[in-house]
Amino acid sequence: MNINEIIIESGMSKYRVAKLSGVPHATLSDLCCGKTSIEKCSGETLYRLAKVLQVSMELLLAGVMEQKLELERLELLKIQSYEYGLPVYLQQDLDAFKEGLKSKSSLMDCLWSELYGSINIAEINDGAITPEHAEYLRQKFLWG
Repeated sequence: MNINEIIIESGMSKYRVAKLSGVPHATLSDLCCGKTSIEKCSGETLYRLAKVLQVSMELLLAGVMEQKLELERLELLKIQSYEYGLPVYLQQDLDAFKEGLKSKSSLMDCLWSELYGSINIAEINDGAITPEHAEYLRQKFLWG
């Protein structure tokens, strides 16, 4: 729950919360719209807002932690999606490369070249993956 949701749930207006807490309305507005992170508030500001809203200071900060966890989860999903749902030829070459790594194949140079070529074809010729996606695959499997 972010500060905006807490204020709405309290039934008070932002103006009223600002007046009762002594926190400038502009500061509160910046916090509510995300222009300023609540993490950057002083302990005194957090204390005043928590007291007026009748919640703990931890609850005010919990929204930030929830947002960070959600961003981390989305980033992980994005990274995972970069290795699946690829064009068939690229998926096959990626799987063969991974299997070659696992089995310590003596053909790793060939598997490397095949994967490199497939990444380039998928990005440049087919437009099947974005440059960012291609760079991710190169960094993770070829240069990493």
